[in-house]
Amino acid sequence: MEKPTRHAAREALGNASVTAPRIVGVGTAVPPTTYTQQEMLDEFGITDPRIRSVFLNSAIDRRGLTLPPKLPDGSRAMEAQGELLAKHVRNGLAMGRDAIEACLKNAGATLADVRYLCCVTSTGFVTPGFSALLIKELGIDRHCSRLDVVGMGCNAGLNGMTAVAGWATAHPGELALMVCIEACSAAYVFDGTMRSSVVNSLFGDGSAAVALRAPARPEAAGEAGKDAPGPALLRFSSCIIPEASEAMRYDWDESHGKFSFYLDPEVPYVVGANAETALGRLLDGTGLHASDIAHWLVHSGGKKVIDSVRANLGLSRHDVRHTTGVLRDHGNISSGSFLFSYERLQNEGCARPGEFGVLMTMGPGSTIEMALTRW
Repeated sequence: MEKPTRHAAREALGNASVTAPRIVGVGTAVPPTTYTQQEMLDEFGITDPRIRSVFLNSAIDRRGLTLPPKLPDGSRAMEAQGELLAKHVRNGLAMGRDAIEACLKNAGATLADVRYLCCVTSTGFVTPGFSALLIKELGIDRHCSRLDVVGMGCNAGLNGMTAVAGWATAHPGELALMVCIEACSAAYVFDGTMRSSVVNSLFGDGSAAVALRAPARPEAAGEAGKDAPGPALLRFSSCIIPEASEAMRYDWDESHGKFSFYLDPEVPYVVGANAETALGRLLDGTGLHASDIAHWLVHSGGKKVIDSVRANLGLSRHDVRHTTGVLRDHGNISSGSFLFSYERLQNEGCARPGEFGVLMTMGPGSTIEMALTRW
């Protein structure tokens, strides 16, 4: 079958956006305690010049973290895995609650409106999951459908959003909510090695919630668009890089008796080298090219990752201004980072009707996830 012309393909996208689920609200939260990179070096008495360089050249100014309690001598305690898990649940619930409340306020909705709740996390494991715990804590209706996405890493926000968008499409007019909850300081190992120091210099705690709704009736879509100026979610794509399956891991560290992150130094180049392939998959058959994308919301994976994506997709510094701004102010917040960027774009108020955007996350697998949006 002959492919549609570029004009016809773009017209089809415009028609699809009328009934597609829309982002109708977003909200974020971070812990009350934050630290600069220099303060982190001072807190742990780090003098190794190589490690200090990793912290101070990270393009990160400050991050929200909950550090281990102080001992009588002023040093920080070494937390056991059980204590870290308790921190994951305690801090995750607090941040998740705040992000959901901010999101619903932004959407002009209430807890009574929530019909579907998806919780995404990779910084701990607990059963029942955050979805059940938040439904209980917030008093969300007990018949609310729910999903927990656990352990997928920094790309998981878009994996979760795919499921949420599917539910919203199947239930027009009903509010679906996703909340990414990442208490990264509940997953740290402090041993002075370069492996752990790279992780400790990068990740921060945070939660981000997003609300989706598909128009109740096709003829009401225009009216709904006026009330909810967020973009329509048109399509999603995944690109897994099997040969790099070991490049990003969160696994058991026998020497410390706890889980720990591992990031291969080649991660930025692996992601960058496959970014164009992933984008090609997303845009195939749409009549769109990279130059047609007005807004790029890329995961704040780290300075080198962002630079590699920029170089391979031909993006400007302006294109990734929110990505780098989130990295600067919060560090890598794992699965919710791209929603922090979306919130900044929303607050900026520069997106115009008809413009296209790309959401992009990267993480273990190794995986690149993307979504195409239209305002």
